[in-house]
Amino acid sequence: MKKHLQIISALLLLLIVFYNHAAAHSGSLKGGIYDETNQKPLEGANVFIKGLNKGAVTDVFGTFFFPELTAGTYEVSISYIGYETIVEKVVIVENQTVELKKNLKQVPINLKDVVIIPQKELTYSTVSGIDLNLRPTNSAQDMLKLVPGLFIAQHAGGGKAEQIFMRGFDIDHGTDISIKVDGMPVNMVSHAHGQGYADLHFLIPELVDKVNFGKGPYNVEHGNLATAGWVEFNTKKFLDKSLIKMEGGLYGNFRTVAAFNLLGKNASQGGKHSAYIAGEYNYNRGYFNAPQNFNRFNIFGKYTSFISSNSMFSITVSAFRSNWDASGQIPTRLVDAGIINRFGAVDSTEGGNTSRYNLNFQFTQASDNKKNIFKTNAFLTYYDFELYSNFTFFLNDSINGDQIRQKEKRVLGGYNASYTLNYQLGKMNTKTELGAGFRYDNSMDNELSRTKNRLMTTQQLSLGNINETNVYGYANQTLFITPQLVLIGGLRFDYFIHDYENKLDTVYNRKSISKYAFSPKAGIYYNFSDKARVFFNFGMGFHTNDTRVIVSRNGADILPMATSYDLGTVVKPYKKLLITASVWLMDLQQEFVYVGDEAVIEQAGRSRRMGVDFSVRYEILKWLYLDGDFNYTYARLRDEPSGADHIPLAPPITAIGGLTFMYKDYLSASVRFRYLSDRPANEDNSVTAQGYALMDAVINFTRPRYEIGLQAQNLLNSAWNEAQFNTESRLANESSSVSEIHFTPGTPFFLKLTAAYKF
Repeated sequence: MKKHLQIISALLLLLIVFYNHAAAHSGSLKGGIYDETNQKPLEGANVFIKGLNKGAVTDVFGTFFFPELTAGTYEVSISYIGYETIVEKVVIVENQTVELKKNLKQVPINLKDVVIIPQKELTYSTVSGIDLNLRPTNSAQDMLKLVPGLFIAQHAGGGKAEQIFMRGFDIDHGTDISIKVDGMPVNMVSHAHGQGYADLHFLIPELVDKVNFGKGPYNVEHGNLATAGWVEFNTKKFLDKSLIKMEGGLYGNFRTVAAFNLLGKNASQGGKHSAYIAGEYNYNRGYFNAPQNFNRFNIFGKYTSFISSNSMFSITVSAFRSNWDASGQIPTRLVDAGIINRFGAVDSTEGGNTSRYNLNFQFTQASDNKKNIFKTNAFLTYYDFELYSNFTFFLNDSINGDQIRQKEKRVLGGYNASYTLNYQLGKMNTKTELGAGFRYDNSMDNELSRTKNRLMTTQQLSLGNINETNVYGYANQTLFITPQLVLIGGLRFDYFIHDYENKLDTVYNRKSISKYAFSPKAGIYYNFSDKARVFFNFGMGFHTNDTRVIVSRNGADILPMATSYDLGTVVKPYKKLLITASVWLMDLQQEFVYVGDEAVIEQAGRSRRMGVDFSVRYEILKWLYLDGDFNYTYARLRDEPSGADHIPLAPPITAIGGLTFMYKDYLSASVRFRYLSDRPANEDNSVTAQGYALMDAVINFTRPRYEIGLQAQNLLNSAWNEAQFNTESRLANESSSVSEIHFTPGTPFFLKLTAAYKF
């Protein structure tokens, strides 16, 4: 034993001597990357040392750090989407830290500047940066389509959160995707209209700075609902210029936006403080026979202070309110019989109103050497929702009809904190991430009632108070085994308390159920220089059930787990061509099906999805860009016999793409297509939801002071259905019910003119 200890001690001594000897002949490089125009830090810029195949990504302060570099001369490449690329020669001196600070100039997108570096773990982050510059957006919810393979459908006059499709999921309004804005959750759990309800309309699209996203349950920071994936929007910390914008289009469409830099030009150009306020008003009569009378008002304000070179604080306040009428989903048989046209209605008294008020604090603190970063945010939301729908007409109530009211008031609050440590184990770079937080939802008078003409309540089906608490913590370890080979492993812990007080019981009735879950994550990827990466991801995640369903089932299926695998590559076979491809598989312990007119979630058993994702971004010429996404999914219920095992509304194929023409920095035009294939509307595929293929176009003329644009949707004026469901319904004059496709028609040919003035 003593001999073994002597050998181990000798080896440790040799290791220490070798490490100190190596360190004594090395130096380091640190620096900062900033916008040339306003001197603000650029977060997420790529810094790559050619020859060493080493890379770094700038933090929120625009800084980077390379430790333990062998003395010598190196070429350092600095790049960022939408900015010029700089290549600098840097001389590393023994036992010294060389400092490099650079300002980048904004230029048109150049794909040859895109690099794939090991430190950038988000597989699709480069793709989102390109698309945010190339693709037109009409609303904040529309920006979700920046996620390759994600489609949305609106079916309530523009006021309700859109239905979402991705990776073979009919996500409803957010059951299987986690959405955040500046760290604040958008999804509403145990919502009056559905689990995970994600209404993003409080976000003004002109204020979005970055869109980060991931597919699958592979990120420890994102817990509940992040099964198919997650999306996080980051708003701008400052405005380069104030803005007044107006849009007008067919069918009574009007929108205006104003955003003002409150601290003046000097504050925005290198100042430590910035503040802006923005407002948005939107009106839309709609293309339906009955006016939709959609009104939305947003106000958004943000103050950011760089307290020091190592710390930053932001406070954001926002308010949003909308009200609308809706024509609802209409049965195919009425249109086929010529009783109503595609844009008609059965119950024209559908509609609703909603509002949300947010307060969000963010604080970031870095260590002096920028190796370690602490981030935290606290948020508070007040929310009000009231929705009137009629899916089945006179099926349940032959006299008053089946109109329902879904209503709630909610207070949502929470706190997130994370600490990232970058350090070395011997000569190996490592990163440890630790995080913790909580979220509390208090949904008051969460209601489902039968109504008539919005004015009379005929029956209360459910009414109660929901209190749902989620406390969580996670740890994630990244090992840069070599500069190119990276191993990631993490574990997330979530604890839930579901509490429901049923206010329809004659005696006080309050039930509380708790549950916890561990979600392991792991990944490995290898970079071939800065031109290619192969990766493999494994992860487990979950989407909680609705609190009302949980207590009614005495705690069964609170946290059905999802297990997923991804194998893929990101490659630049040519300097102006970027390709992302992956094959994946996901198993769910329980498939949820939401029944809207009864406000319940049914369990459909185990399910399996597998598929292929493919994305391409190609700069054909200096002024011509091609982008495209293709996604295929095979989705089945595992406990049902073959032929009766289809997952309703799971789209097998989705595709989107376009050609974009850009002349210098002031003229751009694009032609785009969207394709969603036919999909089963029921388990045996005897009823089909029809797919569609659409063409859109946009042209913009931009100068430093103003911008003019023209956008055309559905160029070929195709008759397509935006939202479709297989629904059993009965009309007032029918003696029996009929089960068939009920749909909301999609936008016919539509033109919109945009004009903006910047100052």
